[in-house]
Amino acid sequence: MNPLLYGLLGYVVLMLAVGIYCYRYMKSLDDFVLGGRRLGPWVAAISERASGESSWFLLGLPGAAYGLGFTEYWSVIGIAGGILASWTFIAVPLRRETARLGALTLPDYFELRFGDKSRLLRVLSMLVILVFYTFYIAAQLHGAKTLLNTSFEIEGDTGLIIGAIIVLIYTLLGGFLAVAWTDLIQGLMMTAVAVVLPIAGIAYIGGPGVLIEKLQATNPGHLWMGGEVGQAFVFGAAVGGLSWGLGYMGQPHLLTRYMALRKTAEARTGGLIAMGWTLISYWGAPMIGIVALVVLGPDLAPETVMPALAEFLLPGWLAGIMIAGATAAMMSTADSQLLAASSTLIEDVYVRIFKPDAPPGRLVLLSRVATTAVMLIALGLALNAGDEGGGIIYQTVAYAWTGLGASFGPPLLLALWWRRTSRNGALVGMLGGMIATIVWKNSEVLQGMLDMKVGAVLVSAVLVVTVSLLSPRSDATATS
Repeated sequence: MNPLLYGLLGYVVLMLAVGIYCYRYMKSLDDFVLGGRRLGPWVAAISERASGESSWFLLGLPGAAYGLGFTEYWSVIGIAGGILASWTFIAVPLRRETARLGALTLPDYFELRFGDKSRLLRVLSMLVILVFYTFYIAAQLHGAKTLLNTSFEIEGDTGLIIGAIIVLIYTLLGGFLAVAWTDLIQGLMMTAVAVVLPIAGIAYIGGPGVLIEKLQATNPGHLWMGGEVGQAFVFGAAVGGLSWGLGYMGQPHLLTRYMALRKTAEARTGGLIAMGWTLISYWGAPMIGIVALVVLGPDLAPETVMPALAEFLLPGWLAGIMIAGATAAMMSTADSQLLAASSTLIEDVYVRIFKPDAPPGRLVLLSRVATTAVMLIALGLALNAGDEGGGIIYQTVAYAWTGLGASFGPPLLLALWWRRTSRNGALVGMLGGMIATIVWKNSEVLQGMLDMKVGAVLVSAVLVVTVSLLSPRSDATATS
């Protein structure tokens, strides 16, 4: 048997075992959606970080650094800032307010916060979640295909289908608790990959000094501002990279971790843990791509860099564990997004609109059906996606990340901190963020003027503030 399989199979068995163990706790919709709000700060923080990274962390980001070099660390700076801002300004008030209002999902919160009897906020929130999460999950499944096909010479879409089946099974079995606890394991595995693999590569090269010398000789443009990398390019890369941080406050699959904490006070501890994980892990992910360029040369497909470097540097069984870590990055995000999308179908549509008195057992069953349906749609998108020129994971994640961050980030932040925020302001800002993302994605002119992640968030924020100021004060303060 291929020695790579030992590490990967051990990981899969562990994930399924967690799902089976958590199955007995799934007795109500609250259990399935938020784990009964009983997460401790360690599980909540590491789970939130693992869910936030996706296959982009160990496939897309190393691939980007493989092509751009150290300028990709602007993304790391932006990401760290976004994580800090989200835990600082969102976690505590969101946990407090959702518990007070009895909200299980983000659409729940918006409707209850503004007393929206028209249900437009709920319906629009649901639409945003379903549209962008199907693309996001499809990107994770494409990551599974890239990993498994590259590592085990699997043909076609087999790797994609295998990844979908594994994620679906343990999510169906254990709901939110299974997702959170598997994310804890996956987050630690991702850290191990991000730390061990670049250190092994730098040691193989001969040390950091040799790495810089080789880059200077062969790829000077990969250094901070050397060679062909001019100031205009660096400025563009800096803005584009830093803009990743803007999306963190609007990702429902991350926000549910704050909502699921046992106590509001534990959000502070969770934030410290999350930032510690970030500082340890994020120096290494781009370094994997930079090291791979020196060790393996410039001819790899960008998103195969991590598994190729692992197989080259490490014994087969250890490379299998490293590849399992990248699989963990994909699964830890896909499972959370599956749960967020299915939750909005059941809690935000079935329960809140049609059957508020439905029995708990039926709701758990319907949640599992909805989870399966969302996975099948995402699987269909992934099976039909092309990958001309590589980079599909990076591009698709950027699109979905921007759509969610722009649609929800400014309305949520302002709703939590600015009492003047109105129902109409949140509604128009949410719609504007969604439309701006779609338009920016399909306009070369707009992309040339300003990074999509910055532009869409600015549109949303301006609309929320402007419309709120023009709205009657009663619309902002009725339920605050």
